[in-house]
Parts: sequence; structure tokens; C-alpha cells
Amino acid sequence: MKQRLLIMNGQCAMQQEDQDQWRNIKVEKAKGVKPGIYNIYTANKADKAKAHAGVILYVDKTTVYQQVGKGHYVTHDRADFTKMPEPGETKSISYSAEGKALVSEATLGQKQARKI
Repeated sequence: MKQRLLIMNGQCAMQQEDQDQWRNIKVEKAKGVKPGIYNIYTANKADKAKAHAGVILYVDKTTVYQQVGKGHYVTHDRADFTKMPEPGETKSISYSAEGKALVSEATLGQKQARKI
């Protein structure tokens, strides 16, 4: 099942591929995520031994999706978080020895830049 995020006009559309057509399954406010198409079906599970820095794209009932580079995405289990990061925020996520997610502000070099 392929899923992607389509961000435009202040809206975030979660889309799913159905018979070679993309269909909207959920539409909500974009909450600060930069406009674009994010192919989150290419996301890999986050390595709990590493820190992952980047923009939080989307949070659903079970998963937190984070962009960690251009076209590179990781997923985190929602159950690992005590406080959910907000979509559009640039965060660094690492894991404690118990496997719980530790969320902190990303450093300046890790923040998403906007060009004029």
C-alpha cells in the first residue's frame, strides 16, 4: 500500500494509491509543513541507536513520519513518545536505553531552510 502526503494551499492530503490512481483518504490543515509531495511509502523504520534530525511531516494513530533529508523519510512508533511533536517542527529524535523517544530542538544546521 503506497501512501504519500500532498501539501498545498495550506492543506495536507494523505493519499493512497488505488488501481494506479491516488485517492485522498484524509485531508487536514498543513500545520507549517512546506508545500510539496512527500512519498512516505519509501520511509524506513527509525534506527533507535541513532539520532534523527528533520521536519516532522505527519502524525497518525500509530506512526510519526519525519523527513531526514531530501527524499529520505523515517517512521517512529507513536507509542514511544510521551509528548507528540507537532507537524512542521524541526526536531532531533533519539532514543533512551529503555527505547523511549527523546525529542529535542534540532541544531541550526539541521533546520529546514526556506528560499525566497
